[in-house]
Amino acid sequence: MKEETVFGHPKGLFVLFFTEMWERFSYYGMRAILFLYLTKAASEGALALPEDQGGAIMGLYMASVYLLTLPGGWIADNILGQKKSIWYGAICIMIGHIILAIPGSVGVFFSGLAMVAIGTGLLKANISSIVGELYPEGGARRDAAFSIFYLGINLGAFLGMFIVGYLGEKVGWHYGFGAAAFAMLFGVINFRLNQKHLTHVGNEPAQKSKLTYVYVVVGLLVFTAMLLITGVLDSIALANIMKYIISGITLGYFAYIGFMDKSLTVVERKRVGVLFILFIGISIFWSGFEQASTTLTIFADRHTDRNLFGWELPASWMQNANSMFILIFSAPVGALWIYLNRKNLNPTLPVKFGLGLIQMGLGFLVMYFAAKKVLDGNLAGMGWLIMTYMFHTLGELFASPVGLSAYTKLAPKKYYSQLMGLWFVGASLGNLIAGLFAGNFNKENVSQMPDLFYQVFIIAGISGLLLLIFYKPIKKWMGGVI
Repeated sequence: MKEETVFGHPKGLFVLFFTEMWERFSYYGMRAILFLYLTKAASEGALALPEDQGGAIMGLYMASVYLLTLPGGWIADNILGQKKSIWYGAICIMIGHIILAIPGSVGVFFSGLAMVAIGTGLLKANISSIVGELYPEGGARRDAAFSIFYLGINLGAFLGMFIVGYLGEKVGWHYGFGAAAFAMLFGVINFRLNQKHLTHVGNEPAQKSKLTYVYVVVGLLVFTAMLLITGVLDSIALANIMKYIISGITLGYFAYIGFMDKSLTVVERKRVGVLFILFIGISIFWSGFEQASTTLTIFADRHTDRNLFGWELPASWMQNANSMFILIFSAPVGALWIYLNRKNLNPTLPVKFGLGLIQMGLGFLVMYFAAKKVLDGNLAGMGWLIMTYMFHTLGELFASPVGLSAYTKLAPKKYYSQLMGLWFVGASLGNLIAGLFAGNFNKENVSQMPDLFYQVFIIAGISGLLLLIFYKPIKKWMGGVI
């Protein structure tokens, strides 16, 4: 039977496109106002937490969202299959946003965040895995599919930050959270009604593992959530501990796959080594990039002149510059790779990745000069943040879709979904660091802003240069995969 296509791609790609679009609407929309809700004054209907505590909670939440993709990938590989994991994950996300939309105690609010994190862990890595499975032949067509898929991610993010940001800041925080719940409902409906286009991918494994691993993970989550809610465990201390736990889990996973599993070939082991290098790179990238919802939002809220024709723009809207630039630059960057490939000049994966890190660093160099302007007693213009987001977006387009596609190509089949989960664990670690970093940006610490931004510029720049310098041995380890 001939495969049904739209614009040369399987219809299943567009089922995943719209499911992910609505999920990202809910995630990025809610995330755009979350730090403001945590740290704004009680008189404004917010929780009035200090910046370090709010940053730690943001870091823990965003880290959990991506860390849980690891057990989410295991559940798909061993129990449910990717499709069922996506379905149950979408329902959990929707329920979590509904809880956030209902005013209640801090404990209830945290339970909503936990439900969103659990659902995203089930959905996020597995939906990307199915995109790869739609193109078993690999090659440029698969890369193009991930570019289209990435467009859906950023279209959802743009709409989410625009609508949820406005409702949250200008109408009421819980109205914004409610809009995120409605978006996820649309995603659930889309996936359920159009699953017929995914019948040949993402099905349940032939042999199912026992649920012991799942029980342990869920039990630890519930136990940790109860400690946080009751105040027994401090969020800042937990966030710092989690840095080492996430790093340890990752090192253990890569060590086991790359050195201890004797069933893998030498070529597969070297490819796992490349995936580890990309993991380090993407962790550094996201630790800077994900400051959009923390430090850069603080800068937008407190130190930026946001007046436009007599109306003050919501601070959360500044984050939308990233999605806007994604929509502007995605096609030109994709066309650039195709053009260079035809001329046999296409940069190798480590080169693209290194350039992405350098461009992210340049965004923080812009913020260094913007912070200097604030220290002179002036509000910064919106152009500083817009320019920063432009550099961050170009860096994202060079690093993130390329790395995501590389994981689908280089991961041994035996560990396919689990290594996709590890890719998102890189985002988990980066988000956690970004949240902790935000604790330095309190009102008494304004004089240190330029130096803090400059630190990120240096770390990102050096990391990118190392990838450019050592691109030849990294390319060799890829074993012919391009």
